[in-house]
Amino acid sequence: FISLLFFTGKTNSTISSTSIPTITTGAPTTPAPPSSVTDVWVKSRTETGLTLQWNKVNNSSSYSYRLNYNGINDIINGSALGDNVVTHNISSLSPGTKYSFTLYTVFEGVESSGFNFTNVTTPSTVTHVLVKSRTETELILEWDKVNNSSSYSYRLIYDGKNDIINGSDFGNNVVNHTVSSLSPGTKYTFTLYTVFEGVESSGFNFTNVTTPSSVNSISVKSRSENGLTLQWNKVNNSNSYSYRLNYDGINITINGSEGGSVVNYTVSSLSPGTKYTFTLYTVFEGVESSGFNFTNVTTPSIVTSVSVKSRTETWLILEWNKVNNSSSYSYRLNYNEINNTINGSDFANNVVTHNISSLSAGTKYSFTFYTVFEGVESSGFNFTNVTTPSSVNSVTVKSRTETELILEWNKVNNIDSYRLNNDRTYRINRGSEVGDNVVTQTVSGLSPGTKYNFTLYTVFEGVESSGFNFTSITIPATVTGLGCKYASGGYGLTVFWDPPVGERTGVKVDGNGQSLNASGESLSIGGLQPAQWYTLTVTALSWDLQSNSASVTCQTDPGGVIAGVLVFLLLVIILCVGIFIWRRKRALPSVFGNSKSKSVEHNLPSDKYKPIPLKKFPEHFISLSRDDNRGFSVEYEDLGTVGTDQSRAAALFPENKSKNRFTNVLAYDLSRVKLTQQDGPDSDYINANYMPGYNRNSRQYIAAQGPLPCTISDFWRMVWEQKSTAIVMLTNCVENGRPKCEQYWPLDYTPCIYGNLLVTIQSEHKEKSWTLREFVVRNKDTSEERTVMHFHFTAWPDHGVPAGTDELIQFRELVRHHIERFPTSGPTVVHCSAGVGRTGTLIALDTLLQQLVKEEAVNIAACVHHMRLNRPLMVQTESQYVFLHQCIMDSLQPKEDFIPEPIYENSDMIYANSMVLRQCSGNSPV
Repeated sequence: FISLLFFTGKTNSTISSTSIPTITTGAPTTPAPPSSVTDVWVKSRTETGLTLQWNKVNNSSSYSYRLNYNGINDIINGSALGDNVVTHNISSLSPGTKYSFTLYTVFEGVESSGFNFTNVTTPSTVTHVLVKSRTETELILEWDKVNNSSSYSYRLIYDGKNDIINGSDFGNNVVNHTVSSLSPGTKYTFTLYTVFEGVESSGFNFTNVTTPSSVNSISVKSRSENGLTLQWNKVNNSNSYSYRLNYDGINITINGSEGGSVVNYTVSSLSPGTKYTFTLYTVFEGVESSGFNFTNVTTPSIVTSVSVKSRTETWLILEWNKVNNSSSYSYRLNYNEINNTINGSDFANNVVTHNISSLSAGTKYSFTFYTVFEGVESSGFNFTNVTTPSSVNSVTVKSRTETELILEWNKVNNIDSYRLNNDRTYRINRGSEVGDNVVTQTVSGLSPGTKYNFTLYTVFEGVESSGFNFTSITIPATVTGLGCKYASGGYGLTVFWDPPVGERTGVKVDGNGQSLNASGESLSIGGLQPAQWYTLTVTALSWDLQSNSASVTCQTDPGGVIAGVLVFLLLVIILCVGIFIWRRKRALPSVFGNSKSKSVEHNLPSDKYKPIPLKKFPEHFISLSRDDNRGFSVEYEDLGTVGTDQSRAAALFPENKSKNRFTNVLAYDLSRVKLTQQDGPDSDYINANYMPGYNRNSRQYIAAQGPLPCTISDFWRMVWEQKSTAIVMLTNCVENGRPKCEQYWPLDYTPCIYGNLLVTIQSEHKEKSWTLREFVVRNKDTSEERTVMHFHFTAWPDHGVPAGTDELIQFRELVRHHIERFPTSGPTVVHCSAGVGRTGTLIALDTLLQQLVKEEAVNIAACVHHMRLNRPLMVQTESQYVFLHQCIMDSLQPKEDFIPEPIYENSDMIYANSMVLRQCSGNSPV
């Protein structure tokens, strides 16, 4: 026996041995090589193994096979396999590797020439794929190359599509692949195969999503001060998406799977009237859209209170606090189908004011007030308020007695409530005193013959009109205690009576064809005959009212005939002397001042400035007008330096410079108005001078500049200390957009305090070219009250002249009549802006028209000369000087009587009495 070794596996496999009998043969022979396998196929493969298969050579199980690869030899016994196919498993291979094989057929130790073939193992699968970036239609995928090898390609399957990616296209060890043409917000399932030599890995399965689409529109379904209800359509009408809302650092997740195709969400806990910036993201599988940005605002808070700062008959000034102290809001005020928009940013502080004009007097208005922010309005604040009712415009005395007045007036706008005030208050409401159109009020418990000042207010919804002021008088009491005694040696009688019950302004005694007036409790009547009986009738007077008459019969002294004759002759002589003296005084009037006055006085050159007689004035006017007013120019230039050498030391004190409106209009020291000193020696200064008037009155007027903001209190102090009852204003507060005078009186009927003086508007009456106001000025320290009239001429341009002379002449008559009504009052204050041009022209006009009436002559140049000695630049421009002559010229022309309308409360005391002005006109030389 001999032993044969058989290799049953790989070359490094365990070797087994078998003993077989020894055969003795003849000489050895070499068999022919067996045929080679002609085809080998892979039955299956893995990443680490291949299962090869081939047909047995010659279908014989006698052959074995040697498989060589990678330096390894596998011996395969063909007899061990039952059928005609040989199957062989190769393991421990590397994934994705190409192997070269040689398969030998072995028979009797002899091998065939060998069959060469190659094959590959399955490549490894990608183990992780990440999304580098995504959009609504794209995904950029990224993964590491398998085995860091560029030999592999990859096949990506998704949605029925195959993408082939060549790994060798990427220089580094990372593969990027863009998957495009996808649908937004969609979940995709991918399988990624590694491909090597046409062999694919088992595949890596993963899913990912595209970016969902953003919401493209959001509406506000409703809003409040603290919340917004937002509404939008679901993206792609899908319930698969959720949403993230971001604002103010807050994130809110909203589930989109509920409801229909619309999402509603309420954002709460917001601040009123605030603009918020939102971003709404669509969320799908944790992936958010790019976001939809929008802003919106909450409803602003409502105004909680509106007050009426002031009111008149035709307007209301409303005032309210800015909502949240913010200037970002505007406001809409609705009333009577009218909308007013008020911008809160127009007001620097936290209070907004708004003037509503063109309203009706005594009317209740309903308002709705909206806060507006970014076009969004608050819910609205409703309130009502009323305009000031119109005043009663006339009151008549229906009847009167010694202790009672029955007053009557027409109802105002069908209003039933009124308040009548004198020393008592009467409230009149609907009832027996209020008829359909007429109101009647009985005022009783009065004193006989007494003048009472009344103020009648119309009352509407608790708001009172400005008040209608009037006076009325009770009938004086009948004179009692009548008696007589002898007088004048039998040629007269003295009548006496008791003091009055109540008041009376005089007593009228009628008898012997005479009517005499007395002011006391007795009266001597002359011109009677001795020893005669006379019946005397005595009547008490109170202004224009008379009492019932009382009579007494008296006898003159029978023994006084001779004495009576002597007395009569003496009276005649005295009368003649008196007439002589009176006529002498008329022949020597002093027009422009009194040399004993404290005002500045100078002797005027009588040969230079001579009065022009009335009859010669037209000729004089024409003469000055020739050659383009050459005569006026020469005469005016001659006045240019008058008075300019005087001291102005007080005006130039450093403390007083700010009190002067213009540096070239300073008060002369000798004629300046001095205030009482309060806070130092400079506190007595005000830019104002005393001005002379007609008939020896060197302080008829005060010419002043228009008050500055810092001199208003000084101005009113001057009015009070000088006991002035009239202020004449000849400028507007603003002209051509430039301030000319600070408003120094209240804007409405609300009192204002200037220093220690409280000023109230009692009434206001407007005409085309002027406004008349009545002020009540009260001293807070002493509680004393005074009435001051304000004559405001509004149709006179600065440095110019009015369009015509008529209105200024009529305005001057109003002022002159007031001055004559109060002969014992202080100077009349006249001002414009600087207090020289318009002021000087009006003062000169008033003085010259008085001279014209009294003397039938005027001296304009002398008048201006005299004024300029008291204050610089009086009658400031040549045009004003010419206009002054024109006024005198036009005053000589016949015209209808001007009858001023009543501007005081007492219509039977002032301008309504047209007879006064007619009398003045009758004395004029016209």
